[in-house]
Amino acid sequence: MSIERVRAYFRDLGREQDILEFPVSSATVELAAQAVGVIPARIAKTLSFLVEDKCVLIVAAGDAKIDNSKYKAQFHTKAKMLTAEQALEMTGHAVGGVCPFANPEGVTTYLDISLQRFDTVFPAAGSSNSAIELTCPELAEYAHSAGWIDVCKGWQDE
Repeated sequence: MSIERVRAYFRDLGREQDILEFPVSSATVELAAQAVGVIPARIAKTLSFLVEDKCVLIVAAGDAKIDNSKYKAQFHTKAKMLTAEQALEMTGHAVGGVCPFANPEGVTTYLDISLQRFDTVFPAAGSSNSAIELTCPELAEYAHSAGWIDVCKGWQDE
């Protein structure tokens, strides 16, 4: 089970007790925000894409949307999200619980700058009813992030 892998991952880091599990679904940004008790923007959603037949995860703020032109400039290809089946196969996490932790080799994770305006954010922890509160530096470390990128729109006050 995906959450068990994530729990074991955080156990090794001494953070297992920080995983939040809810009696309700947190599979969408809105549901997660309600479960955690924060604004939707503080939910760190993990979006999964196919880039050159490999899985690329982008963790972004809950109110951010992929900007296709920025994405293409970053990855030199059109944004193509994984299907639910591909996400499960390539990450081991089902949609709703896809997270940047305990992923197989070959999965690359990037963090979008939309997250940096918050002291802490809440990514999923491997199931559709879990999350963990992390600072951005902790998220970057624990997700083994390949770096901060700017591929989203809709989150800045224009």
